[in-house]
Amino acid sequence: MTDPLTLAIAQINPTVGDISTNMDLVVQARAKASEMDCDLVVTGELVLSGYPPEDLVLKPSFQEAVKYAVLNLAQMTADGGPGLLISAPWIEEDQLFNAALLLDAGIIKAVVPKIELPNYGVFDEKRLFTPGDKPGAVNFRGIKLGIMTCEDMWVPEVAKSLMNDGAEVLLVLNGSPFEMDKRHVREEFARKRVEETGLALVYVNQVGGQDELVFDGASFVLDTSGNVVSQLPAFKSCIETQTMAWDNDMLMPQPGCHVAELDDNEAIYKALVLGLQDYVNKNHFPGVMIGMSGGVDSAITATVAVDALGSDRVHLVMMPSPYTSQDSLDDAVEAAKLLGCKLDNISIKPAMDAFGGLLAEQFSDTATDTTEENIQARSRGLILMAMSNKFGYMVVSTGNKSEMSVGYATLYGDMCGGYNVLKDVYKTRVYQLCEWRNTNYAEIFMGPNGQAVPNRIITKAPSAELKPDQTDQDTLPAYDDLDDMLYCLIELEMPVRDIAARGHNIKVVERVWHMLDRAEYKRRQAPPGVKITSRAFGRDRRYPLTNGFTA
Repeated sequence: MTDPLTLAIAQINPTVGDISTNMDLVVQARAKASEMDCDLVVTGELVLSGYPPEDLVLKPSFQEAVKYAVLNLAQMTADGGPGLLISAPWIEEDQLFNAALLLDAGIIKAVVPKIELPNYGVFDEKRLFTPGDKPGAVNFRGIKLGIMTCEDMWVPEVAKSLMNDGAEVLLVLNGSPFEMDKRHVREEFARKRVEETGLALVYVNQVGGQDELVFDGASFVLDTSGNVVSQLPAFKSCIETQTMAWDNDMLMPQPGCHVAELDDNEAIYKALVLGLQDYVNKNHFPGVMIGMSGGVDSAITATVAVDALGSDRVHLVMMPSPYTSQDSLDDAVEAAKLLGCKLDNISIKPAMDAFGGLLAEQFSDTATDTTEENIQARSRGLILMAMSNKFGYMVVSTGNKSEMSVGYATLYGDMCGGYNVLKDVYKTRVYQLCEWRNTNYAEIFMGPNGQAVPNRIITKAPSAELKPDQTDQDTLPAYDDLDDMLYCLIELEMPVRDIAARGHNIKVVERVWHMLDRAEYKRRQAPPGVKITSRAFGRDRRYPLTNGFTA
């Protein structure tokens, strides 16, 4: 074999369940690949169904619709143009597989089921799919392809089996969600497979938001020495060519697209933007509603929303109480002005007075406490939800991971909403994102190029402003300390004594741990939000509500 193999790496954004739209994306990718004189289009994992399809994939009618789309795509390849290497849920002999399908010359040339089915973190594939058997190489126009799906690359056995069967290149179809530092983990596993087999590897990942998950794309190609010779952009749909040329009977990738790696804050910020953008647009909301406090969390949430949707689709509402400072009022106005958003001002004092009157008899012999503070938060939640009902805009809540961890949020108050951008973002990171966004911009953003968060919002002491002269640190440790403790408790599952050894007071660590456990019932009722860490609340971290463990 002397002819090169030219691939079209199709880093595209499917929607779970929208089979016809996903099929159109593949057709469009193939048309572009044809213009670029490519031989084969390679997509991400389960591109036709969207990933992860969860229990939707068990519906017989859904399985039939996917099969119909696959057969139609196969027929299209009869024109002699590029072949298609796609992925879809696939029934064979009454068993459901997560399968890669090679389509060429008008037919399904090969079905390659996924072998390693992940069953940890956000993944739940063992209850949905049957694992494939030992894989073999697949012939495509005289070249033997070693085809793997996502988790198959994370173990050595699959790649070795393909090598032993004569595979000449490894092609990996992925649905790998974004996490901080995960890009390096992917490359490390890919590099190990290259070292073990001596074969070049093409890693194709999908891009886009799906509920709490964001897929960052960032597809790449490794040569036979494990060097990155092509690097596609993160958080962006694209189709790039990758030429594989023969050199001493080895299929060698030629240098291709190469973009710079993102730093942590840029990657996280772009994940938040894409996650919110796709959740709103794929669910067909006209826009979002955000309660502004004059504080840092609502300010950065509004900024992400404007960058994702544009200022005309973001409606801001300031709901002051008698405890709201003039600085907060002014800062909310300034933030809205910088973002170009509409800002309504609705006082909650009449609601506070109304509830105070309603409950006066029942509360007559009690002291004022957090009950009255929560009434304020719930009054704001009621206003936002009423406006959401009236105008159709989805409410985006603004609590960060630090607050959600320890229950420093009001159920049915500031926790209400359809989505939470900051759900997996610690408070210290919130400040970093504000600073990053004020000095950085990207062409994918729809907001202002320049300052987006007023400086005073970033520098002033954080406060819920539910009583006079209140600050967060009246109740919580300093956020630098709190976030370190929470990271150790949540992401690392460290014992209390080991966390204290990092320089924390053991009594404070114990208090934070108990607050974390007690707030589980609140988090179970919280809206979904973008996952950026290895242990996001929800699918990643599932703790019992009734929990008597104390040591």
